[in-house]
Amino acid sequence: MKAIVIREFGPVGSAQVEDIETPQPGPGEVRVEVALAPANFVDTLVMRGVYQFLPERPFVPGKGPVGTVSALGADVADLRIGDRVLAMVEQGGYAEVVCAAADQCYALPDAMGFEQATTISLAYDTAWMALTDRAGLKEGETVLVLGATGAVGLAAIQLAKARGARVIAGVASPEKAALVQDAGADATVDIARDDLRNSLRAQVHDLTGKVGVDVVIDPLGGDFFDAALRALAWRGRLVVVGFAAGRIPTLRANYLLLKNIAVTGVQISDYRKRRPDLMRQCFAEVFDLFVAGAIRTTPVQVYALEDYARALRDLVDRRATGRVALRP
Repeated sequence: MKAIVIREFGPVGSAQVEDIETPQPGPGEVRVEVALAPANFVDTLVMRGVYQFLPERPFVPGKGPVGTVSALGADVADLRIGDRVLAMVEQGGYAEVVCAAADQCYALPDAMGFEQATTISLAYDTAWMALTDRAGLKEGETVLVLGATGAVGLAAIQLAKARGARVIAGVASPEKAALVQDAGADATVDIARDDLRNSLRAQVHDLTGKVGVDVVIDPLGGDFFDAALRALAWRGRLVVVGFAAGRIPTLRANYLLLKNIAVTGVQISDYRKRRPDLMRQCFAEVFDLFVAGAIRTTPVQVYALEDYARALRDLVDRRATGRVALRP
């Protein structure tokens, strides 16, 4: 089979497509013919060797592909050959075939196509855990979503709206406002303004009667984190999702005390390992919301597998809108 193989950590694009042996499923595993594999910012960190969890080399990168079950290992009872699934693997998605633990595969609803399904992994599950488990979002609360035009951001907007929240989306350019409004955002703020530390709070206060927001979903970090803290309401909660802006921020603990606020984080892989029951609840709810028309998956830009480097660069440089995916 064809796959992107990382033999040494290095810049994105340093690995090539190789012909390697097709994997066979072990006990409790299924083999999946990959239809699409989402390209994620975290993939660039893994390839460069700077992520907190690194696989042994050589390895095939790629998390959360979608495809069709083509073979069953021993002791697999809940899936059949021909089932269409979302396979929540930690690696192996940038290939024609991947083997995955059967209990980490989620059968797709009949109404959901592969392009729609590829927007789900590492986006809707991350957003769901951030809003539900970490932030404890309640109906009627106000949420500020940073990085709102990214995969997690667009998912967070829709899931928050489905929960009955008011959503403010942070966008860096006016031309992207239509995308977040289409996803359901009630209002937008400009996160590219000068003096972000003060300008973000001023914009949020204008929209909330100087109260602030109850929840912030932050996949950016850096100066955006610093500014968003000041935009929180009393007893507000900020959920750290990532550091796409580059700088990992620090926090003076007295600020938490003064405003009675909470800062927490979400690392979605740990939920699959430690709380598979909660992950099943998450995907069941997301799929049900999709079937009911309460959420609409985001646009997908599809690249050929051999164009993975261009796909990831377009993602990192924010030239891509919506979700980026690879087709083997």
